[in-house]
Amino acid sequence: MSTSTALFTDHYELTMLAAALRDGTAERPCVFEVFARRLPEGRRYGVVAGTGRFLDAVRDFRFADEEIAQLRESGVVDEATLRWLAAYRFSGDVDGYPEGELYFPGSPLLSVRASFAEGVVLETLALSILNHDSAIASAAARMVGAANGRRMIEMGSRRTHEEAAVASARAAYLAGFTATSNLEAGRRHGIPTAGTSAHAFTLLHSDEKAAFRSQVEALGAGTTLLVDTYDITEGIRNAVEVAGPGLGAVRIDSGDLGVLARQARDQLDSLGARKTRIVVSGDLDEYAIAALRAEPVDAYGVGTSLVTGSGAPTAGMVYKLVEVEGRPVAKRSSHKESRGGWKNALRRHKETGTALEEVVFPAAEPVEPGEHDRLLQVPLLRGGEPTDRVPTLAQSRDRLRAALVTVPWEGLKLSRGEPAIPTTFL
Repeated sequence: MSTSTALFTDHYELTMLAAALRDGTAERPCVFEVFARRLPEGRRYGVVAGTGRFLDAVRDFRFADEEIAQLRESGVVDEATLRWLAAYRFSGDVDGYPEGELYFPGSPLLSVRASFAEGVVLETLALSILNHDSAIASAAARMVGAANGRRMIEMGSRRTHEEAAVASARAAYLAGFTATSNLEAGRRHGIPTAGTSAHAFTLLHSDEKAAFRSQVEALGAGTTLLVDTYDITEGIRNAVEVAGPGLGAVRIDSGDLGVLARQARDQLDSLGARKTRIVVSGDLDEYAIAALRAEPVDAYGVGTSLVTGSGAPTAGMVYKLVEVEGRPVAKRSSHKESRGGWKNALRRHKETGTALEEVVFPAAEPVEPGEHDRLLQVPLLRGGEPTDRVPTLAQSRDRLRAALVTVPWEGLKLSRGEPAIPTTFL
């Protein structure tokens, strides 16, 4: 099967292309911009994620024989357009916020400069990746903040599409999660993987001790034993009896997690397993994690709420044409307005490092950064080729960690409110 990403697009992208090729406007130089008009309800900041995946997808955006045959058979476009598509290679320039950067309403997250024909066909690809990954990373960052330094394991693969599971694991890791249960994410992105057993393994054996004994013999006493298949108190007793006081961890996957964690800690300590960690999972989100902050929990496993964006499954980003042949253009539809012109942005900070505002300005009229200001866009593609400014996943994790330190304390709260900093348009 083809590895091309060219058909991860909408029908109308190609019909627009066909019409533009026919009327002679296809080669007009244009600027397209990705931005979000607003943050999802209740969010104070957004996290940019998916840029690296988008750049990889642009590299693979090729209409080979298989894709051309599909388009010809379905009659999407005419033969002249098919010939143009067969030779398609993106040759334009892309600037954008690096992965791990924060964004706010109106932030010019991505600027695509190319002919109309080359740029318009990338719209759906860009939005499907950036909207998904940024939504997951934004939710994950809130969860990591609520966990206050405790270990976070992404385990939502069974609650989403198989490819979305891999992308979600990457976005969560970027946002500060420690590991993922998804092995494909480990292979593609080098993310640490983690996992031991499910309730089915305990039920397979004649009794709980037999299951624990089998797991310890296979994985060592440092493993994590799932203790809530039957009775948690008895499960913890059996776990320590089988593995000894050097047991790595116990996992609790149901019930009142705060109460059970306290009881588990007391029982483990009384059995001499003072260094055995407590892992909790089961329908956790950032609010549940925050509520457990005072409890003796050492790690969290998060699934459904993470891979669905914890109530905000899309970042609400749009891909709009903002400039044609150097002339700003803008959409004026009610509630769907856009600001014309190619833009850049900088973030102003106090001397202490706290962010004050996002300033968006015309790229043709650059603003001189102040001593504590930081320009936000970096060159990502030049002539269709990646630059040396594209960050690695590890660098993106570090970038987000540093960016969150600059957010005003009020903006890090989980409560509803205005964006953490205002956006000013010049």
